[in-house]
This record gives sequence, structure tokens and C-alpha cells, in this order.
Amino acid sequence: MQSQFSRTELLLGSAAMERLQKARVAIFGLGGVGGYAAEALARSGIGTLDLFDHDTVSLTNLNRQILATHDTVGKLKVDAAKARILSINPHAVVNAHPVFYMPDTANQYDFSVYDYIVDAIDTVTAKLCMIQNAVAAGVPIISCMGTGNKLDPTALQVTDISKTTVCPLARIMRKELRKRGIDHLKVVYSTEEALIPVGAEEEAAALGKRTIPGSTAFVPGVAGLILAGEVIRDLSK
Repeated sequence: MQSQFSRTELLLGSAAMERLQKARVAIFGLGGVGGYAAEALARSGIGTLDLFDHDTVSLTNLNRQILATHDTVGKLKVDAAKARILSINPHAVVNAHPVFYMPDTANQYDFSVYDYIVDAIDTVTAKLCMIQNAVAAGVPIISCMGTGNKLDPTALQVTDISKTTVCPLARIMRKELRKRGIDHLKVVYSTEEALIPVGAEEEAAALGKRTIPGSTAFVPGVAGLILAGEVIRDLSK
């Protein structure tokens, strides 16, 4: 009998689809990367999704974030994502957490309830805390490195953090994880050298920020889809 997941089942099989339906996946960060990851996971039949993001949709998100439309500007990203996911799969369980995951809030969440964790945030302190807690809980985690100031989605790769090159965020994460006794981590990263944004200093100064990265509709989105693809393949094995 046909279902909305029939075409996926043709590739993965019924047993794998049942595993995906029973799986619980946490996604941290619902921006340009995490929004697309959540979309693909929902469309692939993941039964329970926990969404973590404290931010609201802004006008500048419209160029790259799948959750961002003129109708969702001003709404919490977790709320926009939950509504979208339930419109895709009304049978999914979606838990929205409008929080900024950091060391001082980390103890509120039990990672052992998850079958997989997706790290799509860009704050180093939060990433390190999340990875440490996932490792301690024995839960698989995949982490996205930097996608800002990039134009080539074909330069994205899946590899171990120990094998990354070029990416400044990956370099920092590699160093800090080693200090914490973590030598291996599955990551999505780009081998493309970052571009220098035009006029970024003036815009950052106007907003009271140090820097503002340039972004596109396609590099973060492709990174998010790659993250979701790895999760689906790993959980369906």
C-alpha cells in the first residue's frame, strides 16, 4: 500500500523504515544548515524530532533558511519548524525547545534518550559541550563546520574531524576536542577557502557586531542535507 514514504522505502526497505519511524533525533540549530537537516529528516520518516534553537526568524534569514518566509519573520524558529514538520508528517512527534544550548543549560537535557544528534550550531563553546555530552551518553553525533563565506557546495565533504583541512572552525574544534580526550568526530566541512565578504565591516559596525559572514541559499542547505543523509543511512543500517 502506498504511503508518503513509499519512494524512500523502495531504497531502504520496510525494516529500515520502521527503525526510522521509531528513532528519536535531536537537531541543535535551525538556521541555514539545521533547517534543511530537519526538513530532510522529517521527509525521510524520522518519528520523533527534538528541535533546539532560541532564535527568531529575521529578514536576513530569507536568503538561505528554509524556515524563513515573510510569513514566519518574527516567529521562533522552533515553532516555525514544528509547524512545517507536522504539515509534512502529521504523525511525527516534534518537541520544540526554544533554548540556547550552553554549558549552563546542558544539564537540563538527557542525551541518552536520542538515537542520533545533529550539531548545526556555530558557537564553539556550545558545540564542545554538546559533543562531550553525546560521547558521554554513547549517542552518535554529526557536527557541521563552517559554511559562511562559501560559494561552492561541491566542496563539502563528510570525514573525521582529524582529517579536516582549510576550515578555521574545524581547526579550533580539533584542537579543543583533543584537550578533552576526543580524537574522532564525524563532521561535514568544506575544503573551499573562505571568501572575504564585501562591505561586511560596515554592516557589522552598524549592527554592533565584530563580523558578519556572507551566505548563500545553497552551501548551508547542501550541508544540512548531507547531515540528514548521514543520519538516515546510519540509522537505517
